[in-house]
Amino acid sequence: MRAFILIAITLLLPSIALAHCQIPCGIYDDHARVEQLSEDVNTIEKAVKEINSLSSKNDALSKNQLVRWVMNKEEHAQKIIDTISGYFLTQRVKSEQKDYQKRLADHHSIIVNAMKVKQSVDKKVVDQLRVAVNQLANYYPPHEH
Repeated sequence: MRAFILIAITLLLPSIALAHCQIPCGIYDDHARVEQLSEDVNTIEKAVKEINSLSSKNDALSKNQLVRWVMNKEEHAQKIIDTISGYFLTQRVKSEQKDYQKRLADHHSIIVNAMKVKQSVDKKVVDQLRVAVNQLANYYPPHEH
């Protein structure tokens, strides 16, 4: 029984943590999320560089590292997609905003560019994602304390 309870708690904790942003608690730091998106883009950029460097090598270690960098790129691109769709589009982009259509398009652009990053190892695609993420800073400036 104790094992069952531990397993249930372990399975529920991630959903409880994710649900935090979908309850009206008032604890938000939108700018911090934008900063995290920027970090994800930096990681993707490094991954693309490493993938391109390792792809011409045939030794086992290089192949192993290549796979790890591809997985890392995928993970961070997915984190970006999840943050935009699961946080910003559900919590911060609202139809009553005067600039709703532009906000929606800017946020959607990030999702599309993150998808393209998954399909590519071209630095230009990463740069397009970075520009799209940087655009969000206009909507979510740092808070003054």
